[in-house]
Amino acid sequence: MSDIAVSVEGVSKTYGGEQPVIALANVDAQFLRGTATAVMGPSGSGKSTLLHCAAGLDRPTAGRVRIGATDLSSMSEKALTKLRRNRIGFVFQAFNLVGALTVEQNILLPSRLSGNRPDRAWLAEVVDRVGLGDRLGHRPSELSGGQQQRVAIARALVTRPEVIFCDEPTGALDTQTAAEVLSLLRSVVDDAGQTVIMVTHDPVAASYADRVMVLADGRIVQDMPQPGAERIAEQLARLGRRQPVTSREG
Repeated sequence: MSDIAVSVEGVSKTYGGEQPVIALANVDAQFLRGTATAVMGPSGSGKSTLLHCAAGLDRPTAGRVRIGATDLSSMSEKALTKLRRNRIGFVFQAFNLVGALTVEQNILLPSRLSGNRPDRAWLAEVVDRVGLGDRLGHRPSELSGGQQQRVAIARALVTRPEVIFCDEPTGALDTQTAAEVLSLLRSVVDDAGQTVIMVTHDPVAASYADRVMVLADGRIVQDMPQPGAERIAEQLARLGRRQPVTSREG
């Protein structure tokens, strides 16, 4: 098995209209198994677009995306949906839990949707890892924000995905709760060998990653081993003072 969990090769994404917007411009990147990468950049830099293309949520205008050895570019929407259910985990800022379901039912939702019988021993391990053993019968509305995000992380882990994509996973959390969630994500990399790719605007969140990739105007402008929160903040401040070429959320 290759050490590369995800690769993007010459990926570009252009949004049409009378004045086309270039969200990504010929991006090349590889993400190794068992590592955590933080993807950062100013608003409009293309970081969320890169995450969505790498996760098979959006199709690039040009270039190739691979999850392991699987090339996503020629896959049908049905095949992409199956791949996302079985081989990818997602953690979003808004938790995306189903309010009518219990914690356990929310965690097992990907298994139900894919028609797979849940592995009860693995479920118990995941629940123990995220510290939700006494909350399985609760509804999301009965949980704190941090607990809801733990449910989302457990849901992402339960199918044993090859990679977990996180989009601003601590954006809705207070500082202390964010630190707990980031420590949990760090532990699934260190202890479970999981691969995490996380979009974040927060230098402190990025400091939990092994590597920080910074985008500006749809291109990678920095790709560095963990530089620490202070240096990350300096890099972002420098980019923020630049005049952007395009304007696109990302």
